[in-house]
Amino acid sequence: MTAADGTARGAADDTVAGVVRQWYAVRPDLDTAPMEIIGRVNRCAALLQQAEDAPLRRAGLTRPEFDVLGTLRRTGHELTPGELARETFSSGAAVTKRLKSLTERGLVDRRPDTRDRRVALVRLTDAGRDLVDGLLPEQLSYEAAVLDGVPGQAREELAARLSELLLQLEGRLGAPPRA
Repeated sequence: MTAADGTARGAADDTVAGVVRQWYAVRPDLDTAPMEIIGRVNRCAALLQQAEDAPLRRAGLTRPEFDVLGTLRRTGHELTPGELARETFSSGAAVTKRLKSLTERGLVDRRPDTRDRRVALVRLTDAGRDLVDGLLPEQLSYEAAVLDGVPGQAREELAARLSELLLQLEGRLGAPPRA
């Protein structure tokens, strides 16, 4: 939103543009430009997750459970619960809960590490691998359909800009900038 006119720069009149206009009306002294990006990223993430989870729900999985299974599948080897927590941006307690559920359903196995019996190693079972391999193409097809309205060049540019933002955020480990 520009301070001069209270309108979002070049943006469509989406939900976030309305929020920014409301803030401008009550606090025209604030630079709400960060809301135009962060607000849209957050709103898109929430909407995508709601819609994207439909194929997962049909398979009886939550998004976090699928993230654990997908991490094990794409890395191709056993991981510790701590490694899974780091890979999936989850707490150790959350990963423990997911692993319990996935183990009970026969999708992952846990075994003690032969070098350190205090450490558990987690691997996909054949059923877990089959589930991920069967579900991933459906998931990717769904995601492609969601992006159909965005032209190819715009997708590439968006992916590049989001990568820049992600690299910056990952470099800071999520810490807010210092004043």
